[in-house]
Amino acid sequence: MVTYHNAAVPVNMLPGLTRRTLATSQAMMICEFTFEARVTIPLHSHPHEQVGYVVKGRVEMTIAGCTETLGPGDSYCAPSNTPHGAFTLEPTIIIDTFNPPREDYQK
Repeated sequence: MVTYHNAAVPVNMLPGLTRRTLATSQAMMICEFTFEARVTIPLHSHPHEQVGYVVKGRVEMTIAGCTETLGPGDSYCAPSNTPHGAFTLEPTIIIDTFNPPREDYQK
């Protein structure tokens, strides 16, 4: 199965944050998040494992109480039910994979 980027519907999640849900299987889902600078994702948790990769920009990522500044090429993992959040320092693109797929991110 192929998902073309121009076919992935952009969803405005918060002011300055757009999500595109890309390829999805029964076991996992990949999403692209495009942020403006200074966007806050409040601390939250969910039952899905989340693994991410910073494509461009810089982001302060907090996972389980530890905050790190990530840039292009850096990656992270937020285990299931672990509090995590983010703050973008500049325009940023992140690719996240969720296992299992997030029901709330499906079309």
